[in-house]
Amino acid sequence: MNAILAVGQIVVSIALIAAILMQARGVGLSSTFGGDSAVYRSRRGVEKRLWQFTIVLGVFFVIFSLASYIFVTG
Repeated sequence: MNAILAVGQIVVSIALIAAILMQARGVGLSSTFGGDSAVYRSRRGVEKRLWQFTIVLGVFFVIFSLASYIFVTG
């Protein structure tokens, strides 16, 4: 059972990293000092779905982490 949880956590973590990297646009040092003002812009379409998918992956990662902790200590 621990092997299944470990593999699941690895797969979810890789997908979470990929989802986060796909969102990272215009977040460099130049945007910090007056570049793109995308703070007040709302997410639409694919960008919104990617944001929701990232949140779901984060929740799955936490669930896998807690489950592996419970099975190891229990």
